[in-house]
Amino acid sequence: MIRTLTYAALSGTLLFSANATAEDKTTQQYIDTLAELGYPAPEENELVHIPPTMEDLEDAKLHPELKRVIRRGHDLFTNTQQLRGENVFNNMNCSSCHLGEGRMPFSAPIWPAAVTLPGFRGKNAHVNNLEERIAGCFTYSMNGKPPEYGSDHMVALSAYHQWLAKGVPVYPQQPIYGRGFPAPERPEELSYARGEAAFQEKCSVCHGNDGGGLRVDGQTVFPATWGDMSNNWGAGIVRVFTAAGFIKNNMPLGQPNSLDDQEAWDIAYYMSSQERPQDPRYTGDVKETLEQTREPFHKHSMYGRTRETDGHVLGDHRNLGDKPFLKPDTVRPRTFE
Repeated sequence: MIRTLTYAALSGTLLFSANATAEDKTTQQYIDTLAELGYPAPEENELVHIPPTMEDLEDAKLHPELKRVIRRGHDLFTNTQQLRGENVFNNMNCSSCHLGEGRMPFSAPIWPAAVTLPGFRGKNAHVNNLEERIAGCFTYSMNGKPPEYGSDHMVALSAYHQWLAKGVPVYPQQPIYGRGFPAPERPEELSYARGEAAFQEKCSVCHGNDGGGLRVDGQTVFPATWGDMSNNWGAGIVRVFTAAGFIKNNMPLGQPNSLDDQEAWDIAYYMSSQERPQDPRYTGDVKETLEQTREPFHKHSMYGRTRETDGHVLGDHRNLGDKPFLKPDTVRPRTFE
């Protein structure tokens, strides 16, 4: 039987306590449902937050114009393809990786970004605010060009992130339950052959035998897992452990935690061993790029490594997918000097 919870903040945000009395049946049911799906129960003193819905927005005491902007942010988040050719150059939506409209725990829910940023990010070695974090998703996961900082699109997306974080304290001191794509323990050995077989059996029905995904009437139904229409070599999910965490916790769609740990890691290894558009930080030489990005990022990816099946060096190309440029001007250092 799941342990009980106690209030720590408003709007569905709680600290988990092993000795408390259950005071919120909705939150209790939320945790029970996640447990039934195979997710772990919150640990002692872990922050649990149920993000508000768009239906909740209608009843919220917010200015009508702010509500309109939040709705626009939700629309952009769930249908980012409407920015295709301007800010997005592949088949991805924000919600392709952040499932459940960005609300789903263990699927990198987006609300933690609104309460933990500005913060230092190792990937670019400087302090990032919320808009820059969103810009990174456009740059890498969308293989695109971010909306301008302070633009209508960026304000709308930021407002949606912050709406989902309603009631959560800024810079919470407790660990956040369900944050990111927590990966299961890595097995001793990963197998390309096993990963390929498992992908064809468990994943290809949605994502295609070639990983190209599925589009209907110009809209993405299932995203591409590699290739020109997928995220580029700089996206977080190209890291094998990140992909394994996403797969274990969320795939196949509607069957979370149905794969065992070995299957999740093998599929992630197989997917991460396929080509995709070039990393926007590419210097013109894959070895040099790898050397510059290894420690903060690519030590966990297959970029620059030799694929075991055919000797191909992954990322050794100048293919940009559909994008007519390599690096948007948002990819730059910041020193505050």
